[in-house]
Amino acid sequence: MSVKLRLKRLGRKNRAFFRLSAVDSRVKRDGRVIEELGYYDPVERANDKALKLERDRIEYWLSQGAQPSPTVASLLRKAGIARPTGAPAAK
Repeated sequence: MSVKLRLKRLGRKNRAFFRLSAVDSRVKRDGRVIEELGYYDPVERANDKALKLERDRIEYWLSQGAQPSPTVASLLRKAGIARPTGAPAAK
């Protein structure tokens, strides 16, 4: 089983809200998740409310070989969460 860290879309039309989730790579975007790891609200102006991440759990999944999507990798860099050394880069 290959685990990916990716965003799951919630919210209404023209008001997106995303949850960061650890999912099996074969599951569709809004399908069953293994674990919820935080949320991202792109409309929220206050940075502390726009992005909330469970740092220890994200670092755990990255250490287990989970691959973040490009968007999630960007959010993790903004939050100062580095991928573990020796881990392959996301494609």
